[in-house]
Amino acid sequence: MQCDRIWRNARLATLAQRRGLGEVQDGVLACRGGRIVFAGVRTDSPSGLDAPDIVDCEGRWITPGLIDPHTHLVFGGDRAQEFELRLGGASYEEIARAGGGIVSTMKATRAASEAELIEAALPRLDALIAEGATTVEVKSGYGLALEPELTCLRAVRELGHRRAVTLRATFLGAHALPPEFAGDPDGYIDHVCREMIPAVTAEGLADAVDAFCEGIGFTPAQTRRVFEAARAHGLPVKLHAEQLSNLHGAALAAEFGALSADHLEHLDEAGVAAMSAAGTVATLLPGAYYFVRETQAPPIAALRAAGVPMALATDCNPGTSPLTSLLLVMNMAATLFRMTVDECLAGVTREAARALGLAAELGTLEAGKRCDLAIWSIERPAELVYRMGFNPLHARVFGGVG
Repeated sequence: MQCDRIWRNARLATLAQRRGLGEVQDGVLACRGGRIVFAGVRTDSPSGLDAPDIVDCEGRWITPGLIDPHTHLVFGGDRAQEFELRLGGASYEEIARAGGGIVSTMKATRAASEAELIEAALPRLDALIAEGATTVEVKSGYGLALEPELTCLRAVRELGHRRAVTLRATFLGAHALPPEFAGDPDGYIDHVCREMIPAVTAEGLADAVDAFCEGIGFTPAQTRRVFEAARAHGLPVKLHAEQLSNLHGAALAAEFGALSADHLEHLDEAGVAAMSAAGTVATLLPGAYYFVRETQAPPIAALRAAGVPMALATDCNPGTSPLTSLLLVMNMAATLFRMTVDECLAGVTREAARALGLAAELGTLEAGKRCDLAIWSIERPAELVYRMGFNPLHARVFGGVG
């Protein structure tokens, strides 16, 4: 079998099975046309396997390229001042109700041009790429009006042209109530559903629709309207749910077959059961949990027992998780949430792909999937979760190139 490129003398973590890492010693991985054609033990490789480019990995580990399924990379300004306020005892909710939080970032984002938003986001994206990320989801949600939201989503698309990375754009118009609609959240949801979602869809700028279902966000009834509008326009949904309280948003997301419900610190048993039945992924965000000093962790044991897939993400954003390291996210998930090494690595590969609706394309080392790889100078996969502030990436491969 003639291929474009072969990596040999490698150890593979294929993530191909629901349990375990699918570890392969003396492994070979072959690529043709940007797709994996073989990933397995050398002695099982097809006869005549050859390529003009053969890479000796010298015993290094190969995993799927890492995937960050929840970020807010595109925004203006920062919120370092709010960080100081929280250190002084102010809560996230208190800051938001005083005009800080998402609305303060909205002002800086509206004041920035598309070019400025792109230039500000590139270093954040590059930091993820430098640690082996090959796919990143990016949400809007800091424009909170039609044209600024379109600008943010256009910036996401342009970032995907600037870097060798797959970017999935998510429309998050229902992120917070803008000042123009003060006291009229239903009116703003009307605007999101009747004007913003149709415009976003017409330009092909979003791959999914999200909302913030929370006491300082939007009610379940308002969220349902957003989901119905998304469905009418053929877009899958995701949801910020049960972060600060339990409004049963996860069950609502599951009702609509959501790709994921994210945060979930206050998720109850009914929400777990609904997500399990619907196949909705639990995307966990330990960076936000750490940064805002939460004390109630997501119900990991219940999610595990119910077989709910658990993805991990940076939640990179200016206010509650200014984090651009999936390696650190894995360490936080292990130390703060007591997730296993296998769960952490699956969370930024196989389950992260599932959370973006890309499980058929990405997230495991299997024939037919896109050849997105991360090659690591490590002795065992646990090192990727164990270390802090250390990047053992040897090489990153995107679509067979790199």
